[in-house]
Amino acid sequence: MLALGLALSRSPAVVLADELSMGLGPMVVDRLFAALRTAADQGAGVLLVEQHVHKAMSIADRVYVMDRGRVSISGAANELRQQVDAIQSSYLADTSS
Repeated sequence: MLALGLALSRSPAVVLADELSMGLGPMVVDRLFAALRTAADQGAGVLLVEQHVHKAMSIADRVYVMDRGRVSISGAANELRQQVDAIQSSYLADTSS
């Protein structure tokens, strides 16, 4: 949380956040995601890698799902929100075969 605050205080052109929610409580995650959305609204490019699909899509403009190093699903977040369960299932599926 402190690292994101420090980064955003410098008005960056781009923010890269990987698993921002890991190990944090839901209220903290909501505040961090809101801060990322605000940064994007103010012109920063934001790339968020996140396992919580529902939360990530609630603040996203675009969504990219990667499977084995390739983009398997992409599109505007508002168009893909109806498919959020399928998207989540795609990366939780057994890939051992």
